[in-house]
Amino acid sequence: MKYALDTNTLSYWLQGNTSIAERISRAILHEDEIIIPPVAYYEILRGFKHKPAPKKEAAFSLICSTYGIGDMGIESWEHAAGIYGTSRKEGKPIEDTDILMAAFCFVNGCTLVTNNAKHFDGIEGLHLENWAENP
Repeated sequence: MKYALDTNTLSYWLQGNTSIAERISRAILHEDEIIIPPVAYYEILRGFKHKPAPKKEAAFSLICSTYGIGDMGIESWEHAAGIYGTSRKEGKPIEDTDILMAAFCFVNGCTLVTNNAKHFDGIEGLHLENWAENP
């Protein structure tokens, strides 16, 4: 499996959430791939620029160098535009960062690991898992 970690999952992990740490360990044992979407990277990094937390920022840097930060090519942007259009036509607008996260997952064949499934309501075919809850 290939997993993309949403911003909230990364935040909880940095705060010491044991459920996420355990699930990451299981993913590694199963040789699953974990990747940091560029949108999540941006959202976490901007938080450190606003409110410095040197120890957490160092831990985040290690996470990023270990698992890697994905790229968003033109296909992701085009897919995002499609999600945007569909959500607006249905009268259920979705935040841009969530649209970009979903598009990244679709194009890269990832399951999105998030604690905010409601943010992605209406995005058909997006696979979600919540690792912040106990299994």
